[in-house]
Amino acid sequence: MSDQNKGKKDEQLEQFRADDQGKKLTTNQGLKVSEDEFSLKAGDRGPTLLEDFHFREKMTHFDHERIPERIVHARGFAAHGEFQVYESLEEYTKADFLTDPSKKTPVFVRFSTVAGSKGSSETVRDARGFATKFYTDEGNYDLVGNNIPVFFIQDAIKFPDLVHALKPEPHNEMPQAASAHDTFWDFVANNQESAHMVMWAMSDRAIPRSFRMMEGFGVHTFRLVNKEGKSHFVKFHWKPKLGTHSVVWDEAQKLSGKDADFHRGDLWESIENGEYPEYELGIQVIPEEDEHKFDFDILDPTKLWPEEDIPVKLVGKMTLNRNVDNVFAETEQVAFHPGHVVPGIDFSNDPLLQGRLFSYTDTQLIRLGGPNFHELPINRPVCPFHNNQRDGYGRQTINRGQVSYHKNSLASNTPEPASVEEGGYEHYQEKVEGHKVRARSESFKDHFSQATLFWNSMSEPEKDHIKAAFSFELGKVGSQSVKQQVVDMFANVSEDLATTVADAIGAEVPANAGSSVTKSSPALSQENTVFSAETRTVGLIIADNFNGSEVAKVLDSLRNAGTIVEVISDKQGKLKGDDGSELNVDHTFLTSESVLFDALYVVGGEDVSKSFKHDAKYFVQEAFQHFKPIGATHQGVNWLKDNNLDQSPGVVAGSDPDSFANEFVEAISQHRHWTRDIII
Repeated sequence: MSDQNKGKKDEQLEQFRADDQGKKLTTNQGLKVSEDEFSLKAGDRGPTLLEDFHFREKMTHFDHERIPERIVHARGFAAHGEFQVYESLEEYTKADFLTDPSKKTPVFVRFSTVAGSKGSSETVRDARGFATKFYTDEGNYDLVGNNIPVFFIQDAIKFPDLVHALKPEPHNEMPQAASAHDTFWDFVANNQESAHMVMWAMSDRAIPRSFRMMEGFGVHTFRLVNKEGKSHFVKFHWKPKLGTHSVVWDEAQKLSGKDADFHRGDLWESIENGEYPEYELGIQVIPEEDEHKFDFDILDPTKLWPEEDIPVKLVGKMTLNRNVDNVFAETEQVAFHPGHVVPGIDFSNDPLLQGRLFSYTDTQLIRLGGPNFHELPINRPVCPFHNNQRDGYGRQTINRGQVSYHKNSLASNTPEPASVEEGGYEHYQEKVEGHKVRARSESFKDHFSQATLFWNSMSEPEKDHIKAAFSFELGKVGSQSVKQQVVDMFANVSEDLATTVADAIGAEVPANAGSSVTKSSPALSQENTVFSAETRTVGLIIADNFNGSEVAKVLDSLRNAGTIVEVISDKQGKLKGDDGSELNVDHTFLTSESVLFDALYVVGGEDVSKSFKHDAKYFVQEAFQHFKPIGATHQGVNWLKDNNLDQSPGVVAGSDPDSFANEFVEAISQHRHWTRDIII
């Protein structure tokens, strides 16, 4: 484009350019807005009102900002499965799938990252979506949650602001799938309700080992209502049977480059191999009369319910046992919505949940092309559906007859509403009163006590990882003012945290740093999760002329313990042992990396080249730096000794196959060995 034409184009565009600096906030209609923090409610703890035109305009615009990709949770992968409750929960709910232990309910689960686009990497530091669609006999129920039990904001009206700050900055569309940039941390510093969620996001929870080893949470406070109409407040949990485990940050970054599909590949392969991921459903229950008995507001989505105070009752199990047949038709077209409920499950006045009840339907309308997204195969309920909705994009149902309204006499007033006794949904009759206000309850204003609770609950390695995460993220921020604001903010959480981070990024620690909160919740630490060698991948580094009989014994023990062994060598094909046995090579050093394995078993061979030894040494040293278990027999023992690794925690070297295998399996089950003297 010539300079002259460029000037004309600039003139054309000038009328559309907007410089918002120093201006007053208005709606799209030019109406000046007096409050942009709170949605309009019936009382400061009441439900959000439909007449809040500012909230609806802001959220509607946000919901429609991307087509066709999801605005958030664009990068996802899913699987089919089934859920079965252990025993009837009729004491709490009349939901059929939670009261009939003989019933297996089909489910579809979509895991996802939040910040990145559809083509981004899966092992970035981020919250993970954990959305479950239950195809019950009473209709679809969607439990739409995350792998973190709290959220950044307390009111849904701020959700567009959060995501705008988190996403790539609009002037240069960078960085992709990352929170390590100015606008995100500027939002955090100026919206201090985010403190608790940020602590989780800077922890190991934000870089999970796999979807199979990741907790899920409903985040919000919901209601369970039984047949007698009695209500209990409830929070939902998914507890992975394999425990909750993570990768280290250096490993996560390398995985992003080596295998951007690492998490989906892990899920796909585990199901294909019959190693079906299992999760137990847990509930925390608070009787309605105990709503105000805690030192936090149970409706605040930035707060969790400590498990030591309100125990998690494990009530059922979900098994993922079938991969999708077509990613687009199923994973991409599935439409979740927290408003998809069944009798016996209802909502609370959590202001973030209240906004989601509007937003999700609105988003599906634009993303899936109209109001008939429920007719797509992946979204169709397993029970019949009948109503007077007609036409629209994507309509598949061919309705017969002349009547499409209620009430009517021409069709004997059908379809007609179902009574409660017939399974008709009835909202819990909560008494609501209060002035119409844009406000937040005073009980929502404590932003730091649970952030400190989380910090106090971490093991020393976990605390070190959080310090490193803050230092990395803020080290990517250009604005020194934003850096200082964040340090000032998290000085309210921990003096140790603030001091370490400030030193790393050249900021000052406030004189009044620290917190008086001493309470902890051991359940929050991954140190207290399930530890097992099951489904762990072990990379076997081996060459020709290996000791066939002894290696076979070790491999049998590893497989009997539930591990998956994959052979790594310098070339593809078959390797021969000294007894004539053969091993198929799964990977070469060129096509694989140590970050793709949970543990390494190093055997070597009698005659290997210098390049083989060099590549094997790199694999072992990187696995060691990532605190992974390493086992060695035969020539591999000498390699460990040559590199002074043989006496380190989690490194097992031996000559007797049986004792070695037992010790190595135990090392694998521990996941990582943090007592190694390594700084990461």
